[in-house]
Amino acid sequence: MLRYFWSEGLVYYSEKEVTDWQEGIRESCQLLLEKKIIKATYVEEIIKCIKMFGPYIIVAPNVAMPHASSQSDEVLGTAVSFTKLKSPVNFGDPEKKAQLFFTLAAKDPTAHLKNIQRLSELLMKERVIDSLMATESIEDYLKVMRRYES
Repeated sequence: MLRYFWSEGLVYYSEKEVTDWQEGIRESCQLLLEKKIIKATYVEEIIKCIKMFGPYIIVAPNVAMPHASSQSDEVLGTAVSFTKLKSPVNFGDPEKKAQLFFTLAAKDPTAHLKNIQRLSELLMKERVIDSLMATESIEDYLKVMRRYES
């Protein structure tokens, strides 16, 4: 999955000083917007869902998996992007913060579930989260990618 992010041009190290989780979500969606995989309104759908249901997107310490409905009309293609923010953002609870964002967009429920499964398998690999947290650049990311290729 790490190679997928790289080969699809979906790896982003943000230099922006993000001040809240909404801005973090917007920043994590930038590559998907640039590649026209999602519309800007999908970003707002994600934010609305988090406001309604709480920080359900926090899947592990320092890891968020932003997504909204798998049947959104605001999604134009299927993809997952990786974004590392300059510093973690808090989702209203000290235990709910994230710096690594794996943002999902899917045209249908089957693709959505497949991407969640693939991402879950990646995140369960020993020390992969710690390794990604330690990266500061694309060059660091490539080293981690090579280490975890299977």
